[in-house]
Amino acid sequence: MRRVARLIFIVFTVLRFGLDEVALSAFRQPWVRMLVRLVTVGRRLDEPRGVRLRRAFERLGPIFVKFGQVLSTRRDLLPLDIADELARLQDRVPPFPPAVARSLVERAFGRGIDDIFSHFETDPVASASIAQVHFATLKDGREVAVKVLRPGMLDVIDDDLTLLHTLARWVERASADGKRLRPREVVAEFDVYLHDELDLVREASNAAQLRRNMDGLELLLVPEMIWDYCTSSVIVMERMYGVPISQVERLREAGVDFKKLARDGVTIFFTQVFRDGFFHADMHPGNIQVSLANETFGRYIALDFGIIGTLTETDKEYLAYNFLAFFRRDYKRVAELHVESGWVPANTRVDALEGAIRAVCEPHFDRPLKDLSLGQVLMRLFQASRRFNVEIQPQLVLLQKTLLNIEGLGRQLDPDLDLWTTAKPFLERWMNEQIGWRGLLDRLQQEAPHYAQLVPELPRLVHAALKRPPDPGPSPVLLALLSEQRRTNRLLQAVLWALVGFVVGLVVTRVMLHAAGG
Repeated sequence: MRRVARLIFIVFTVLRFGLDEVALSAFRQPWVRMLVRLVTVGRRLDEPRGVRLRRAFERLGPIFVKFGQVLSTRRDLLPLDIADELARLQDRVPPFPPAVARSLVERAFGRGIDDIFSHFETDPVASASIAQVHFATLKDGREVAVKVLRPGMLDVIDDDLTLLHTLARWVERASADGKRLRPREVVAEFDVYLHDELDLVREASNAAQLRRNMDGLELLLVPEMIWDYCTSSVIVMERMYGVPISQVERLREAGVDFKKLARDGVTIFFTQVFRDGFFHADMHPGNIQVSLANETFGRYIALDFGIIGTLTETDKEYLAYNFLAFFRRDYKRVAELHVESGWVPANTRVDALEGAIRAVCEPHFDRPLKDLSLGQVLMRLFQASRRFNVEIQPQLVLLQKTLLNIEGLGRQLDPDLDLWTTAKPFLERWMNEQIGWRGLLDRLQQEAPHYAQLVPELPRLVHAALKRPPDPGPSPVLLALLSEQRRTNRLLQAVLWALVGFVVGLVVTRVMLHAAGG
């Protein structure tokens, strides 16, 4: 009954905001256009379709808001106006009561809240769809942030995800691009992201890994997890003091170097992606701050580690080769990489794909970031890719989303930043470390323990191989069995042909007798 009631509410919301008209208007068949006119009779749909879709997601609640945020990164799947409007979705949810938060913390730790904290702020400092955050002070004096999972989230998420899976199946069947765009896989990945966010220990582990990776770079601060107070529903971490990246005037008054900050953001992104293959994939302004403390002045502070992207070594190498080919304007190599990776069919004409990529990318080079929109470049690439049946890789959706976040951040801090010029030296250095002499030496060093165990055994293995007697060939028993099998096969063939001959002869005889009698 709960799911039925939810479905009724969703249908009512769809009709209220005219989402049925948005979905049907994408079809060109005359009968569908006639249906659109019929279903919109008596309804005023004056707002643009993107605005109506965004407001509907906000009305449907936090799960649809988060889905809209993820969907906004799939500019291959959505028209540009809808994708831009969905990107404006804000994950702001009213907080749950302080008494509920205290009860959840006490239940998670099995102790009274006063036994854990000397001070606990009842009013949350932040409230999102999955959890909310309270500041507190531990008994030993450490100032911390306490993240508390919203109660009852699992049932709500499972109900809504069931409906989204059904919708994805419909889209895949009805849309001509459904198979290529993989809507069911997009929803499946969204399913994984949400359930990962419901396990706060996983988020704490992500933060710890990112903190280790960034140690020594001196560009990014990550809060330390207090592991004695981390559970699946409540985690406690070091309290960070910083200014949100969106408060530009306050940062300017403090003397922050925006140009350096913009370059550092690009360096952090490419370091996490290409060096570590482990990157913060939710880098919107609400999760990024800047430290004003004397010892860490001007460094980024990362928060909220529920969504982390990972790349395999193959993914990293493929992306690095593509980026470098783009920077060098070697569009033929980009096209060849698409074919070699299997992203396009093997029979794709490389010269045709090269021409399409050149037409998209060439007009955007040599422009400052203020005149360059990576979103527009990606969108045009996706549009061009439809001609060549390019399969969208789900594992790279988060990377696309993060790249767009970096673009927005760079424009806010330094509109004159040239992203290409900033990134190219980093990628060339990384490629040299991976495939040059330094990469070879690093791999030999990594394999040294294995070689140290194997090399002493080589003389014994060679000696054993030399002493091994020559292969005598098949045994007499096996040869006899094979001979008997061949004889049996010949006998069966003879019986079969005799049976066929008898049947044919019988048929011929019957036909001749019938002809003679006539």
